[in-house]
Amino acid sequence: MRQQIEASYFRPDRKGVIVEADGIRFCTDQVSGNDCGVILYDKEGQSYTVPFKKEGSRGQLWGVKVAVTEPEQYRYQYYNNQERITDRYAGLIAGNESWGEPAEGKRCGGFYIDDFDWEDDRQPDISYDKSIIYGLNVRAFTMHKSSGVKHRGTFEGIAEKIPYFKRLGVTAIELMPAYEFDECEQLLSAGTEEARDIVNCWGFKEGFYFAPKTAYSAGRRPDHSFKTMVKKLHGAGMEVLMYFYFPVSFNRADILDVFRYWVTEYHIDGIHLLGENLPVSLVTQDSLLSGIKILYHEYSYWVDHPRYANTAVVMDHFRTQMRSFLKSDEDLTYALINHLRNNPAGRGTVNYMADYGGFSLFDMTAFDRKHNEDNGENNRDGTDYNYSWNCGTEGISRKKTIQGLRVKQIKNALSLIFLAQGTPFLFSGDEMGNTRYGNNNAYCQDNEIGWVKWNPTSMNKEIADFTRFLIEFRKQHPILCMPSEMQIMDTAKCGYPDVSYHGTEAWRPDLNPYSRSVGIMYCGQYAKLPNGKEDDFIYIAMNLHWRPNELALPKLPKEMNWQLVKSTDISVTEPEPSSQDQRILVKERSISIFVSRANR
Repeated sequence: MRQQIEASYFRPDRKGVIVEADGIRFCTDQVSGNDCGVILYDKEGQSYTVPFKKEGSRGQLWGVKVAVTEPEQYRYQYYNNQERITDRYAGLIAGNESWGEPAEGKRCGGFYIDDFDWEDDRQPDISYDKSIIYGLNVRAFTMHKSSGVKHRGTFEGIAEKIPYFKRLGVTAIELMPAYEFDECEQLLSAGTEEARDIVNCWGFKEGFYFAPKTAYSAGRRPDHSFKTMVKKLHGAGMEVLMYFYFPVSFNRADILDVFRYWVTEYHIDGIHLLGENLPVSLVTQDSLLSGIKILYHEYSYWVDHPRYANTAVVMDHFRTQMRSFLKSDEDLTYALINHLRNNPAGRGTVNYMADYGGFSLFDMTAFDRKHNEDNGENNRDGTDYNYSWNCGTEGISRKKTIQGLRVKQIKNALSLIFLAQGTPFLFSGDEMGNTRYGNNNAYCQDNEIGWVKWNPTSMNKEIADFTRFLIEFRKQHPILCMPSEMQIMDTAKCGYPDVSYHGTEAWRPDLNPYSRSVGIMYCGQYAKLPNGKEDDFIYIAMNLHWRPNELALPKLPKEMNWQLVKSTDISVTEPEPSSQDQRILVKERSISIFVSRANR
């Protein structure tokens, strides 16, 4: 039998739960009617009913204060007649502690207590042009036994990987939804009326947006786990971004409150918006949010793409068209040079080739068709448009020629990402050839399909080493990550445009529909190194044709010559150096990088 507890009433002016020294204030719009209120549960399972009353209401808001001085000893729900409601504004959620166990019927709100010592935590505040974003799923990132961490699948596991992030060279970690959501779902099996249990590993659904996910914490305080992770990443010079997905049913007026809360309470550095008809302009103009990164997709339902310095468009077109260019589709060379230069004023641009959805970088070189049979929907789920090429054999292959071609294609894809202006995005595992075995919709695969595999192989090492090279090379050359878009003009009056394009003859690129080759030269005189000196000239020879092609190396100033730095084809050797116009043979399906060096 429920007992009564001392309560007082007030007219609320905000939503949420406020913990005070002498009690707890409940403010909610989630109930209505004559029989509604709060139920408190203590550790012994005793419940206490506190009804809402008319004198504690304002519009559709209800307010009551209960005299509880040890909030950590209690959990709570709202009731509306016979319905029990978990507070969508709760700072902590109890009942979801065990991953994959249904929480329905036992889920309650907990009380968020702000007692974390942030010490001197500061946002790294890295501009878009200097950022390298690394996306991951909290659980999938370290859940595989090969991850080598103590706390697998948790915020703590991510913190354990900070030395790895540092070696790789990324500057920001982007988390897939890490707020509380119910991962346990039921799905009708294909062709039947029978429902089966699945686990939604991604979390792109309505959730409890003010609470970190309890099952992602190795400790008893998920708020402390998340904050400790953020503080450690900040201490290592890395930002923390997070996906937020809002279904159409979610109250748009509450979205700003969600973001403000995570920025102030959890010190996140950016948000990645997903959903329909979101108030993007309102978010980007909010004073509190003006100092964080706000990412939204190029393919979206928003009519207006706002341009503010803290916003960035995630370039879905880059992924689709560059994948097509990678597999030698025609009429894409012009799109290539535009994508690699795209960096408009007023906002950032995020370029990517693979993400959580669709094929991984490895899978786009190993599968022509999706293989989602394990999802239980007769392979009907997931996109049919993967823009992939299996290099001649469907699936995993032991043939050395197939493996070599796939590694080269992955390195080509990585080169397109990191040699483009704008901000590169890399999804976890792609830097070492991770496979999802052809599943392009692995949202329900809490297993080796969905997890990152850390097993070292010679192929994995070759891809990982090349990724680290590209990131370091990008950081060493500011001409590759300019703060504004290049003009293809000699605005510095130095005899060279900032960027130029070349074909079999210097300064004459072949942009006809059948061309799959182009040379791109960046003039380092438009960018300064940290020591104040001018950057180098950089020439990128791209040939995604299935046959070798010649490209011209343009003439450098007389005191310089070209030097080969790296090629995606390991058989490529250094051509004879020359400061004069010369042609080089670019191997089929390969990208080579040249840098100017002083004559000796």
